[in-house]
Amino acid sequence: MKFNIYADPGHAWCKVPRSLLVKYGIADKVSSYSYQRGDSVYLEEDCDLGLLITTLRAWGKKVEFKEFHTNKSSKIRSYSSYKGV
Repeated sequence: MKFNIYADPGHAWCKVPRSLLVKYGIADKVSSYSYQRGDSVYLEEDCDLGLLITTLRAWGKKVEFKEFHTNKSSKIRSYSSYKGV
């Protein structure tokens, strides 16, 4: 499974479809430090992304990332905090 990581000078987030969190039973475990916009969730790098990786690997999935970086504050910071399903 391939995901995009978006990073700014202070933090990074992994964009995933909300349906993926529901499918693997972790939608209610993601913290409010992650963000949401439309059907996408931007998992914060410290805990929530680790939860996703651990869960997917437990299901036998290979996880790959492509990273995008900006030197200014990411627009992701302006999205709504994650509130679950």
